[in-house]
Amino acid sequence: MLTVTVDGVPLHYRDEGKGPPVLLLHAFPLNGSAFDAQVKALSGRYRFIVPDIRGFGQSSLGEGPTEMSRIARDALALLDALNIDSAVVGGVSMGGYAAMALLREDAGRVSGLVLVDTQATADDAEGKARREANAKQALDAGLEPIVEAMLPKLVAAGPDSPPGREVATLIREASPAGVAAAQRGMALRPDSKDMLARYAGPALVVVGEHDAITPLAKAKEMADLITGARLEVIPGAGHLSNQEQPERFNAVLDSFLSSLQGA
Repeated sequence: MLTVTVDGVPLHYRDEGKGPPVLLLHAFPLNGSAFDAQVKALSGRYRFIVPDIRGFGQSSLGEGPTEMSRIARDALALLDALNIDSAVVGGVSMGGYAAMALLREDAGRVSGLVLVDTQATADDAEGKARREANAKQALDAGLEPIVEAMLPKLVAAGPDSPPGREVATLIREASPAGVAAAQRGMALRPDSKDMLARYAGPALVVVGEHDAITPLAKAKEMADLITGARLEVIPGAGHLSNQEQPERFNAVLDSFLSSLQGA
């Protein structure tokens, strides 16, 4: 098992494939296995660096809220450990928040940006209160209420579909403490619109056609902020477009990554 220790916390990651490095940050409350379809299909052309965010998968949690800046610094430390100067940085949902935080931490390390089913805005007061309630529920009642509440919002095909069952399995692999820390960390994230407006590199913004959590309007807002950004809508997908429609998503991702090589 590959691990890197950051500030005393062991973090698990995968390093698979050959070619330009691509760092992928997973959605809440999943783990790096959420990118299995991308790694399997595209690792012949790209080197995928896929960490389990602290508190998820095989990574330890550490103390306090899992803030997006903390995830970003973990990812930068991983790139340092692998002697990778810069990489395409992509993230889904919470992973997108962390990708934007990494851009804020050190934009020079980002050779391309991929934002998937996410948003640039911070939580309002109601959203923060909801995250705190969800954090307490995870600690008090475990993960099954989270599975029941979140799954219909994550997968357009529904909980009983193959991607729905896959996502449910990944959620059940999380720990209540990791889930609570991530909820509290997401509540603390800043608005990232100013930072996206300053970003001068290539960018791909992807959204599922049926994403009700961060819908097309949110994706368009991000794409409009970044000069020259490419916006792609994945038909038949909800909030986890890379898992629900992997072939369509992989084609879009491959097209973007290959365009960077051409450039």
